[in-house]
Amino acid sequence: MKRQSKLKTRFAVCINNEGYPVDLEQWKIYQVLPDRDAEKHGLIRVIDESGEDYLYPKARFALVDLPPKVRRLYRSQAAA
Repeated sequence: MKRQSKLKTRFAVCINNEGYPVDLEQWKIYQVLPDRDAEKHGLIRVIDESGEDYLYPKARFALVDLPPKVRRLYRSQAAA
């Protein structure tokens, strides 16, 4: 668990929620969790609207680089 916390938190915007209208909001930014096995199969693991992490087709997302201030705010809210 300690190793995972040192990994850079990644984010992705949902660019296509077709087939997942309840689970994913188009144009919303989601936290991406590392999952190398999933990525090998064209999948991405995100924390969706349920608050749980699930696998989705990677083509439905675009990775985004958030400004440092936004990353800090996210970390402070996630720790609360």
